[in-house]
Amino acid sequence: MRESELLQQARRDFLLTGAGGMGGMALASLMHGAETVNPLAAKKPHFDAKAKSVIFMFMEGGPSQMDLFDPKPELQKWHGKPLPESMTKNLQLAFIKPSAAVLGCPRVFKKHGQSGMELSDYIPHTAAQADELCLVRSMFTEAFNHHPGQLLLMTGTTQVGRPSMGAWVTYGLGSESKNLPAFVVLSAGAGTSGGASNFMSGFLPSHYQGTMFRNAGDPILYLSNPPGVSNATQRASLDALRDLNLHRQMATGDPETASRIAAYELAFRMQMAAPELADLSKEPQATLDMYGVGKEPTHQYATNCLMAARLVERGVRFVLMMHASWDHHTQIDKKLKQNCEITDQPTAALIADLKRRGLLDSTLIIWGGEFGRTPMVEIRNTKEEGNGGRDHHPHAYSMWLAGGGIKGGQVIGRTDELGLTIVEDKVHVHDLQATVLDRLGLDHLRLTHRTMGRDFRLTDLGGNVVKKMLA
Repeated sequence: MRESELLQQARRDFLLTGAGGMGGMALASLMHGAETVNPLAAKKPHFDAKAKSVIFMFMEGGPSQMDLFDPKPELQKWHGKPLPESMTKNLQLAFIKPSAAVLGCPRVFKKHGQSGMELSDYIPHTAAQADELCLVRSMFTEAFNHHPGQLLLMTGTTQVGRPSMGAWVTYGLGSESKNLPAFVVLSAGAGTSGGASNFMSGFLPSHYQGTMFRNAGDPILYLSNPPGVSNATQRASLDALRDLNLHRQMATGDPETASRIAAYELAFRMQMAAPELADLSKEPQATLDMYGVGKEPTHQYATNCLMAARLVERGVRFVLMMHASWDHHTQIDKKLKQNCEITDQPTAALIADLKRRGLLDSTLIIWGGEFGRTPMVEIRNTKEEGNGGRDHHPHAYSMWLAGGGIKGGQVIGRTDELGLTIVEDKVHVHDLQATVLDRLGLDHLRLTHRTMGRDFRLTDLGGNVVKKMLA
């Protein structure tokens, strides 16, 4: 054992046993106040916030922007033809060559709302909410494969092990809910490439990481007491466990012990709150119908959207909704249509319902994936009918935001006539992250955590607030 470790151990032993019982008094004080200590208690933001909570509707895999949000009629003129090398020589693509032929877009785009926002016929319900949307057609990222792209979007870096956006937000602001996790994760469809790395706490204490909720039954397995165990018995067991953990924390100084204590206490409180949260029977039938709960193909995703609204209504700070997968390398017309039929109605209903509940102004909604799709075609299975798909495209894609201090009814950014590159108002994923934090009253340059000898932040070494997005 090194000298510094010996000194540290000596100090701990002194606090526990020496100084006339000071250690015992301190431990008793900690135990006495343990029930009121909450590491996720609400904190003041750096400045006045426009939003209190976030719902990130993460469309894993990369939705095709030119088939949904960014009309490119020129694609039809180039359909089946390769682009000149002068247009594609600097493209970095995952699976196809830049010389691949162009794939035309058969979608019909129309103007919607007072803003006249042009949106695809595949998303009619979302289009009806056009005046609430801030559509960014000029997103870009450096990562052109799924896991690195998701890491960059969610954690600010392509390296595994950093805190996710939800973890940073709860680290900075805590939660207004005492009976539910500060950061909740809901999933639908296939599993995401990034998995738990999309909602991990990284080097932050583990009580900041996302808590995955199930789609049916109790939101978390084994949350209910086993047969024969009353709440009083459970409370007594947790009190004894808490005291043992506090004693251990005094001995080791390990912050993860405090996270463990907080997790047990939260789980006990959730035994009362979670069943009420998951019980949708008291929602009006008109609300269930609006979301598409109880019918296919919308039921699972609709339930998640309604749950997201109920979570932020109960003070949850960050809700990550992951729907996979939009990775349409083949049969893009068919598969994109299927995903839109699952998600379009519930997405629009969430916006309308938050507005009805008086929560849209305080809830920031983000919709989008880790990158977009190429204007060029990808052919993987020549035996499939309508087999053309699109490869990953990180250089220019679309996302939208709504509510929470965002100026709706506008389009930010512009891409070239084929959607290859951005020609106006480039928005990097770090800029998006900085803007999200800003709407929550957090300065992305000040929201830092020191580890490994330097201060880290969500936006890593870049990022600027996108002023055009702000209401």
